[in-house]
Amino acid sequence: MQASFEHTSQDFFELSSQQRLEIIFTLNKNIKKLTELANELDVTRQEVHRNLVRLEKNGFVSKEKDGYFSLTPFAKTICSQIPSIKFLSENREYFETHDFGGVPNKFVMRIGQLSSGTNVSGVVKVLEQWKAIKSNAKEFFCEVLSEIPLDSIPTLVTQIKENPKLKCQCVLSESVIVPKGRKTLLKELNFEKLVQDGKIKRRMYKVQTVVVLNENEACVSFPDLNGKSDITQMFYGTDPVFREWCLDFFRFCWYEGSTFLENKIKD
Repeated sequence: MQASFEHTSQDFFELSSQQRLEIIFTLNKNIKKLTELANELDVTRQEVHRNLVRLEKNGFVSKEKDGYFSLTPFAKTICSQIPSIKFLSENREYFETHDFGGVPNKFVMRIGQLSSGTNVSGVVKVLEQWKAIKSNAKEFFCEVLSEIPLDSIPTLVTQIKENPKLKCQCVLSESVIVPKGRKTLLKELNFEKLVQDGKIKRRMYKVQTVVVLNENEACVSFPDLNGKSDITQMFYGTDPVFREWCLDFFRFCWYEGSTFLENKIKD
């Protein structure tokens, strides 16, 4: 077992320098000469040269005849994996109290796609952001919820009535928490008619990770260490890669989910 980590530990050692990481990710964008790198990183030529020699020796960087430095195919692949570690490191405090829970490992392995997101803290701010994502939806709106804020329902209904082409799909946790007065509100809004007309589609799935997204923005929050949904914090992003992770996870929950049954929900 120890031998199997020999090369891995060596690569981690080479990447343990902040400057070497900066060099690699700068070269990942474009090839550079020594002076260009030094100026862009605001460090001395000697420092950059020393780290370039080291990176070249260990197969991360190659030097062309014209003096330009570029990444090797191996280093380019490494760059695609580092964002996952970077995301976890930058949000270490969050992940010391939160878990990926029932999120399949294939999504955990892609967690670096969320690295462009920002952390939104506070229940009020989280709920406001959810509402904004619904209000901003023009083409589609998808959500995976373990808790249903009462004031989010009228927002959704209004959006659908104002934009008949809007597609709405909701996955509710089998243990979803609903507010008092939900059934009365649904009746007042003629919610069932929207469901019958196919304007709103619903399914159920055993999940505590929350995802809310439209065609331009998305957010996700993970459960606490006890496996309970936590909407006091979330990650929000507009980057296509961030939204791709959220949309793929939503689709997984949708297709793995079961038929929505109202009698499973307890007000």
